Amino acid sequence: MSDAPADEAPAAPAGKSKMLIIILCSVLAAGAAGGGVYFMTAKKSGGDEHKAEEAHEAPAAVKTPAIYSKFDPPFVVNFQNKGMTRFLQVSIEVMTRDPATAEMIKQHDPKLRNDLLMLLGGQTFETLSSREGKEALRTEALKAVADVVAAEGGKAENVEQLYFTSFVMQ
Repeated sequence: MSDAPADEAPAAPAGKSKMLIIILCSVLAAGAAGGGVYFMTAKKSGGDEHKAEEAHEAPAAVKTPAIYSKFDPPFVVNFQNKGMTRFLQVSIEVMTRDPATAEMIKQHDPKLRNDLLMLLGGQTFETLSSREGKEALRTEALKAVADVVAAEGGKAENVEQLYFTSFVMQ
């Protein structure tokens, strides 16, 4: 009698241990799969968040207060429109964040005024009557100022914006 229970006792734990091993392997496989999915998605979104944080921090740390250089007196040019003489008066300000560039704009005022007067005088009434035409002129004027700054040894990219603060056509 002692032999029979001894044979049954090892068989019962062996069956339970097989079931325990199968459950344990299933749990480990599910955990590994879940961990792999988390690792892949967390790494992608974490990297994007890190890049986004860097993108927000870098410009914010570099940005200094804007410096506006005003051309005074305003520009006045005339042009022909259907046999009539028309006049344009424009007040212009240039924005930079670099004090050296602002000083360069002031120093080279005569050259800048010349280039801007030539640009403004070459416009037509039809072009300047539309918002798109004014915006195109603003872009060309910004490029003209940046070109002069670059030609005089400065950095053209430091000339950030050009604004028309007054624009009168007659």
